[in-house]
Amino acid sequence: MTDMNVSSSPNPLGRLGTLVMVMASCAAFFVLAVELVNIAFYDPYGDQYFLFRTAGVLQDTDISTLTYIMFGSLFLLLMLGLPLAFVTGGLGVVFVYLVGDQIMLNIIPSRIFPMMTNSDLAAIPLFIFMASMLERAGLIEEMFDVVYKWMGGLNGGLAAATILASTILAAMVGVIGAAVVTMGIIALPAMLKRKYDPEIALGSIMAGGTLGILIPPSILAILYAVVAQQSVGELYLGALAPGLLLSALYMGYVLIRSYLNPDLGRAIPVEERLSFGEKCRLLVKLIAPLSLIVLVLGLLFAGIATPVEAAGIGSFGAIIVALMHGRFDIVALREASVTTVKASAMVLWIIFGASIFVGFYILQGGQAFINDAILGSGLSSYGILFVMMVLLVILGMFLDWVGILLLAVPIFVPIIKNLTFDGLLGLPPVDSDKVALWFGVLYLINMQMSFLSPPFGYALFYIKGVAPKEITMAMIFRSALAFLALQVLGLVLCILFPAIVTWLPELVYG
Repeated sequence: MTDMNVSSSPNPLGRLGTLVMVMASCAAFFVLAVELVNIAFYDPYGDQYFLFRTAGVLQDTDISTLTYIMFGSLFLLLMLGLPLAFVTGGLGVVFVYLVGDQIMLNIIPSRIFPMMTNSDLAAIPLFIFMASMLERAGLIEEMFDVVYKWMGGLNGGLAAATILASTILAAMVGVIGAAVVTMGIIALPAMLKRKYDPEIALGSIMAGGTLGILIPPSILAILYAVVAQQSVGELYLGALAPGLLLSALYMGYVLIRSYLNPDLGRAIPVEERLSFGEKCRLLVKLIAPLSLIVLVLGLLFAGIATPVEAAGIGSFGAIIVALMHGRFDIVALREASVTTVKASAMVLWIIFGASIFVGFYILQGGQAFINDAILGSGLSSYGILFVMMVLLVILGMFLDWVGILLLAVPIFVPIIKNLTFDGLLGLPPVDSDKVALWFGVLYLINMQMSFLSPPFGYALFYIKGVAPKEITMAMIFRSALAFLALQVLGLVLCILFPAIVTWLPELVYG
């Protein structure tokens, strides 16, 4: 979903992975054909002539060895460029058969059906449709134009306007790839034309564009709430303040640096600036989309509507907003619908595949094994939290964030719930009943960091895909470092002051 609007050039590793997948499929088809012939004509009861008798060959394997085999196979296949959804699901089925037998394969539908009946998942395609409809209605360009003309009179104002527009955009779409690419197409040429420092320009787009991970209606927050069995409304409220905090840190950074060194981003000339009255008249363009955001999130936060109901209202409202702006037609509706189907199908396939893989691993005792390994390490609660954060950043360099969520969170959350966080440096502790919520927001911030982490952060390649040829990957990597440091600062603040996360949910829900 994050890269639904980004075209990627073919690479040798990806072609190798495709070749391996085709060869493996042909081999599996050949084996299946031979087995069917044996069953039909020679050995209907499977006593003598089966070509491969692999059921249960790993039955006596201890959990530590099985951990290395399962996750080593997963890592190898992912490095070959195979799709995460089919790798996790396929490996899950294979290991169920190798550790158990044909009867044990019955656990696969028992893992998938409960996920299919979770009503919160229905909010995902609705929010994706809302984002796609607003994007195709051209509202993003209008919004950026308004914010740019309001803040263009400041040194670094265009970069700050990009971050502010991205913050508003995050509340409209919640789709990372779309936000980074769209702002890269709109804002980057405008900043380079004004002779902005390329690193300030690139960094503000990437950092602002990834705020959709945190700010509601984040798709990732919905998935975390489903997997960790948390309230979507509480998680949205918990992530709101950290999201706005990071946005403020980004804007403060570019404005202060540009104030100290105006050559980094000079203000637009006086003759191009608008009067206050003209600026106020521009705000009319934002009334409809901002009203939609307030309506959707307001209904959700107030408990009046469930996430699915709020998403449905948002989808219908996006069509109304497009009509009001004269941007709605059958072509836009069809494109938004196709995008929604593709993105939703990708997310759901990853959910099904990863739930089989991780569910089987936990069933074999993997949860207890990891619990004993981590809790037996002698680290404090905050030391364990630090190890988890580092592991998530490393995983973020290689895996899609949906895959990280479904592979790591079901294992990490039970461990976190059993830990006590008494506060660092004499600062306030985390209430035991809010630990999962607090960790969920830390996880979301961590995933935002993974998008900017060189050398494989997704946002780095999103912006490269729309940047001019003179913008090199080295420049993009350097531009990400300062904003990555600000993300680390935001993460540390949320760890030291957990009330940043928990205050708003406690105020609303008690």
